[in-house]
Amino acid sequence: MTETRFSPTLHYLMALAAGVLTTLTAAPFTLWWLGPVAAGLMYAGLHRLTPGQAALKGWSYGLGLFGAGASWVYVSIHDYGYTGVPLALALTGLFVAGLALFFAVTLWLYRRLAGPRLTWLTFAGAWVLGEWLRTWLFTGFPWLLLGTAHVDSPLAPWAPVGGVYLLSLFTALTGSLGVEFLRRRWWTAAPIAALWLVPLALPSQWTTPTGEPLRVALLQGNLPQLIKWTPEGRREAANTYLALTRELSDEPDLVVWPEAALPMFEDEARPILERAQASLAPDTALLAGILQRDGEGLYYNSVIGLGNAEGEYRKTHLVPFGEYLPLENLLRGVIAFFDLPMPAMTPGPADQAPIEAAGTRLGNAICYEIIYADLVASRARNAEVLLTVSNDTWFGASIGPLQHLQMARLRALENGRPVVRATSNGVTAVIDAQGRVTARAPQFEVATLTGEVTPMAGHTPFNRTGSWPVWLLAALLVMPGLRLRGRDTGEG
Repeated sequence: MTETRFSPTLHYLMALAAGVLTTLTAAPFTLWWLGPVAAGLMYAGLHRLTPGQAALKGWSYGLGLFGAGASWVYVSIHDYGYTGVPLALALTGLFVAGLALFFAVTLWLYRRLAGPRLTWLTFAGAWVLGEWLRTWLFTGFPWLLLGTAHVDSPLAPWAPVGGVYLLSLFTALTGSLGVEFLRRRWWTAAPIAALWLVPLALPSQWTTPTGEPLRVALLQGNLPQLIKWTPEGRREAANTYLALTRELSDEPDLVVWPEAALPMFEDEARPILERAQASLAPDTALLAGILQRDGEGLYYNSVIGLGNAEGEYRKTHLVPFGEYLPLENLLRGVIAFFDLPMPAMTPGPADQAPIEAAGTRLGNAICYEIIYADLVASRARNAEVLLTVSNDTWFGASIGPLQHLQMARLRALENGRPVVRATSNGVTAVIDAQGRVTARAPQFEVATLTGEVTPMAGHTPFNRTGSWPVWLLAALLVMPGLRLRGRDTGEG
């Protein structure tokens, strides 16, 4: 079948639509089957475009993806960043347009370097290498990776094998092979079937329970972000979390307060924390998200343990413009958004030991860190349960918190570890080692969520290696299709 030729403009519109479709694969929509469709729309006819046109197609995809899927950044800038509507829209547009450049670069390089053979393979490999670049360049932004949606799809059993990037690879490959199938290259049906049917033969669980289930209580204070750092907000936070702790009717093994639950430093909050701990049973562990400062004027976003807990964790991967200000000397004072009332954080050391709580080792990830698959895998290797605390108030009533929860679920599945997730106003949840939500608190309410998690021992293949085998595989898939000399033409 001869491939239909489209004008470049139609390609750009298709790419914009494909970006929106990719957003629909993620929470809260979870239409995971649209992922291969979106990848196929990006692959179709790509070899007929010039490198510049391919770059513009990639950029259009990024505009659709982040314009629809990361629009929550407007809430952070406008509602909580003291920024007017025109400037907030401009900054959000700049954010979206900048992130879209990752896809522009990926498809420009693909079209510049890929020859006419094995284009379906080269495309899938190049896509994953582009996601790798987006994960690490400029501190990284691995949000809305193509594979994330497949925590709920038949591809999910691949997650413990190779993580989110393997899911992205197989999604992109399904899309490119699907296009070839529509060109009546019937042989492509076999590899597509293999990608989707092999998971039926994979183990349903790679890790094993160790010890008795832990009874957990996760406290959600639902404090207004706009007053949180005022004297009134501090009093309300202290009263809310003290009351929620004292009202616990059962005797949980673990009580968790979310990220920066008390808007003050640990030395200021210590009397409040000790009063809360005194109201709990002696063998109960209390973990609290809190800000710390040391004698050298350094500040840390941390989790500390009290009672039947030992150790602390200091966040290592900080959020630009949220926890520190790049180019501070130039930007501070320009607009109110760059003068948020929070000191610049310092990253904690990379090799921190797990927190020991209620006889269980907890691997920690604070807020944004949970979206980094390899960072979480490194925390999970020496832990039996994963703990993440977050302040998702910054997202407002957008889809951001639901996307955040979905990524936490995938981290549980990748590592074969349950995840305990305590947030300021939702989504607070308990997730089992299969990535399933077993308990969940309502958003935007003061709530106490109780549940059980089973500590797990052992390792998934992904937990042992991280993502580098998939990145290497993606590079190997690209190499056979590279244009080695001259200017090749023809179909893939």
